[in-house]
Amino acid sequence: MIVELREYTLHPEHTVQDYLSLYERDGLELQRAALGTMLGYYVVEIGQLNQIVHMWGYESFDDRAARRRELAAKPQWRAFLRQVRPMLANMSNRIMLPTSFSPVPLGPVSSNNYERR
Repeated sequence: MIVELREYTLHPEHTVQDYLSLYERDGLELQRAALGTMLGYYVVEIGQLNQIVHMWGYESFDDRAARRRELAAKPQWRAFLRQVRPMLANMSNRIMLPTSFSPVPLGPVSSNNYERR
C-alpha cells in the first residue's frame, strides 16, 4: 500500500469553510467514487493556517495512476477544479510507503480494519 498526502494552502481571502463547502457539494463524492480509500481529510488548527490536508490509500503506484486518470476524465471533476483552483495559493503532494511495522488498512478503510504488518 502507498499513501498520498496532499496539502492545500488557501489564499487569505478564502476561508477553509469556503473551500470545504465547495468540496462537500461538488468534489467529495467524485473523489470517493474514483479514488476509493480516503484515509483522512483535515484542517490545520495550529501551524500553517488556512490549510487543508488529506490522505488517500492505494494498492500501488499503478493503482493510484489509474484512479487519478479515471477522476481526471470526469467532466464534473474538471468543472470542480475550475472553481477551486483560484482558491489555492499552494499545493504540495507526497507519496509515502509504510514501514514494516506500520499499521495498514485491509481493503476499504473503516475504523476496525487495520492490522500491524
